[in-house]
Amino acid sequence: MSEAVIPAAVGNTPGITPESAVEPLPLTGERTVPGIAEENYWFRRHEIVYARLLQHCVGKTVLEAGSGEGYGANMIADVATTVIGLDYDTSAVAHVRARYPRVEMIQGNLAELPLDAESVDVVVNFQVIEHLWDQGQFVRECLRVLRPGGELLISTPNRITFSPGRDTPLNPFHTRELNADELTELLVDSGFRVTLMTGVHHGPTLKALDAKHGGSFIDAQIERALAGEPWPAELTADVAAVAIDDFALITDDIDASLDLVAIAVKS
Repeated sequence: MSEAVIPAAVGNTPGITPESAVEPLPLTGERTVPGIAEENYWFRRHEIVYARLLQHCVGKTVLEAGSGEGYGANMIADVATTVIGLDYDTSAVAHVRARYPRVEMIQGNLAELPLDAESVDVVVNFQVIEHLWDQGQFVRECLRVLRPGGELLISTPNRITFSPGRDTPLNPFHTRELNADELTELLVDSGFRVTLMTGVHHGPTLKALDAKHGGSFIDAQIERALAGEPWPAELTADVAAVAIDDFALITDDIDASLDLVAIAVKS
């Protein structure tokens, strides 16, 4: 299942070069790519985490490690003093530089962050760590580049609900998925203090769509995507109507969450 997205409206939006002037990134299934109407659900599920944690970036120097298409780094640029985007993929780096000029984009390996020690206030890492082979090395690198008191903001699919009953991830681009206890252990063992562990859940509208589409709105989308056939108009309309407020960040019942969201502080 790809994680492509519908883009925010561009028009004269500050900080965004019109899409017609920038070659879109190809849809690979590994990252979010704007312009796929049928996958608005996945975009909003990612977007809510940026929106709810944006306050932690106000007036700060922020590194987004694994910035992908760049829409999130551009959101952060609305409130941060400086936003540095980092990605390993050459095409993604070029795309962000062309489309989101407020982001200081650099190319590099997340296992060896190309930044000086204690050079940033916040590291953002949303829906990326599950793709990494050496997660501990990456988290230790985040600790190194953060100033004392700096925060690591991280989200990742909850292994319990994303790949239920499996030892290996369902998504072929994921190397290791985590549950809440495993994510906490990873952060603490790397030297962080975890101040928040919460999760993304469906709100009332999405729960109603779960019931409407046979018990799982997610499974209904995946089944259509795998079928390789045009989507039913009703399903497409329901997906296109999803908004970030249809999701909720809830600390209770963390093992039932769709995605884990953590804030960890460097002492």
